[in-house]
Amino acid sequence: MSVPVSSARAWRVPCRPSPTSTPRAIKGWPQRWGWVSGCALSASFVLYKRVLRYLRPYWKVFLVSLLSMSIAAATEPAFARLMKPLIDGGFVNKDGSSLIWAPLAIVGLFLVRGLTSYVNEYATSWLTGHLVQSLREEMFAKLVRLPVHYYDDNPSGRLLSRIAFDVNQVTEAGFNVITVTVKDGITILGLLGLLFYTDWQLTLICLAVLPIVSLCVRLVSKRLRGLSLQNQQNMAQLTQVLGETIDCQRVVKVYGGEEYEARRFHRHAEAIRHNAVKQSATSSANTGVTQLIIACALAAILYFAALRAQSGSFTAGDFMSFLTAMLMLFAPVKRITSISQSLQKGLAAAESVFGFLDENGEPDHGTHRLENTRGGLQFDGLQFTYPHAERASLYDINFTVNPGETVALVGSSGSGKTTLVSLIPRFYEPTAGRILLDGRPLTDLTLGSLRRHIAMVSQDVVLFNDSVAANIAYGRIGEVSRDEIIAAARAANALEFIEAMPQGFDTVIGENGVRLSGGQRQRLAIARALLKNAPILILDEATSALDTQSERLVQSALENLMKDRTTLVIAHRLSTIEHADRIVVMHQGLRMRNGVDLPAVLRMQAIFR
Repeated sequence: MSVPVSSARAWRVPCRPSPTSTPRAIKGWPQRWGWVSGCALSASFVLYKRVLRYLRPYWKVFLVSLLSMSIAAATEPAFARLMKPLIDGGFVNKDGSSLIWAPLAIVGLFLVRGLTSYVNEYATSWLTGHLVQSLREEMFAKLVRLPVHYYDDNPSGRLLSRIAFDVNQVTEAGFNVITVTVKDGITILGLLGLLFYTDWQLTLICLAVLPIVSLCVRLVSKRLRGLSLQNQQNMAQLTQVLGETIDCQRVVKVYGGEEYEARRFHRHAEAIRHNAVKQSATSSANTGVTQLIIACALAAILYFAALRAQSGSFTAGDFMSFLTAMLMLFAPVKRITSISQSLQKGLAAAESVFGFLDENGEPDHGTHRLENTRGGLQFDGLQFTYPHAERASLYDINFTVNPGETVALVGSSGSGKTTLVSLIPRFYEPTAGRILLDGRPLTDLTLGSLRRHIAMVSQDVVLFNDSVAANIAYGRIGEVSRDEIIAAARAANALEFIEAMPQGFDTVIGENGVRLSGGQRQRLAIARALLKNAPILILDEATSALDTQSERLVQSALENLMKDRTTLVIAHRLSTIEHADRIVVMHQGLRMRNGVDLPAVLRMQAIFR
């Protein structure tokens, strides 16, 4: 079986509180986040330029879509033009031939319109699906390569909302705007051409209302923009509440938090509903005012057309053709004026999607590919401060771990033990100082090659909603045989309970191993680390939450895992550190003592409890 390995799924330091991160400016976007109508053209251009980049591989299908919608749009003015020969020839002049070919031409037009509309809808749907897939895959690729501190600063609900909700908003708005712009644009131009050809004076009356309509659109755009941005935030908060409730459902039940969570969910759902009503009301008001202006223009046109007809310069066919074209003009004009709402939703979602894609990934400036290592570590003047933190978490850390040595890190909670070991796989970069592996700075090594030589087992075991075999095989890049998986499970004292499962190694264990006990989950994590066979091992409170029987089995598995490896052990239980070659005591980010023996640690228990 082949199992892909992603660095973003690796164990990481628990998130620390930090202020809400502000969105990064999107490359090429106007640098002012406060929306003004003058930025609309520039922002829209950048949005659709970036969207169209994803359509380049499918340009032939996109061309078919544009061509089909153009042909469908051209049938609109052609239909209006057919009204003149039909009325003048068939009804006024009593020409029988007009009553034959004109209706047949109308049927032919609608046949062409139906076929081209079908082709357009199919091609657009096909393109939309590929665009959504491309954006989501690119966002996921970015997601797994973001630095750990990005996850610390951004709630999971916002990340899920971006990939699941915002991508759809961008694509739907993008294709809606393209369709309306091309199809309705051609329709409007064709109908206006027909109107000018029929009677240019009456057409000028129609055009007189356009500046007023344009003003209405510009006035409403700013409000729609703000509402769309607010909707993105509300949806992210709703997703966050939903995810937390699902993940913490046992805590919710045991503490009677059902009503509290329901109220939280209702509050955000109500905000989304209220926002949607505001958007609809704003858009409807804009549409209503626009239609009223157009109706006034229509009344004026009917009046002047009647005067022209009385003078004999305007035939019944001319009037019918003009009136049909003018009435057919209302629908595309309405869509054009209403497109502002879709445009603003798309722009708001684009800020989220493309801003996310423009985030910087993990810095990986190392040039040396690590092939083999003895596992010797040296901490040289190491300092580290979390972003937004007021004081350093680590300060002036200096000690060495020899190849194959087991070093236990002890100290009170918050003394910097987990922070220290998280710097080894470069989840974070030191603020000052450096870490050396076999005498070479970690920053000289490529991230991928460094992390392939490190295995981790923590108190908070991360398992996937997959089979037991797949979870163990996650420890090795490439093909893993069933015999290797079984051997790792046996060494981790996990084979007995795995074989007792209904489908053995093929049993699906549920999300994060929900169907397993704490000890079973820990042993699967140890089996995964055994299969990786990395020369450097980090154990972070791997037995702290286990009962005596489970701890005995896990401790035995850990002893197998620690053989012939450079191991850093974080623990409070003496059973975990009694076999360590050396003990390092830490307190408030400082290394207090190096090489402390176990009796001395017992005398210092007050420090690290």
